[in-house]
Amino acid sequence: MAGTEIEDKKPRPGETVILMAIPPGLLDDLPIEDRNAISEVVGKPITLSEYDQDGRAELEFQDNVGVIHFVWVDSIFIRLAE
Repeated sequence: MAGTEIEDKKPRPGETVILMAIPPGLLDDLPIEDRNAISEVVGKPITLSEYDQDGRAELEFQDNVGVIHFVWVDSIFIRLAE
């Protein structure tokens, strides 16, 4: 079953993922510090914290000055880090 294979490959909370791209509109209305922090983690390994009730992935990362950030994205924007 193709659906089962896709679910098996879906990253699980606690795993390291790669944010492949910034979803359209995500950076709108955010402070510049948050925009920069999110932009800097694209393509880099970060932690998948959990999925919300709508299936969005909650990502957690620390920026270059030590501030912890949380961002929620559709799971199509992440992949499991190798």
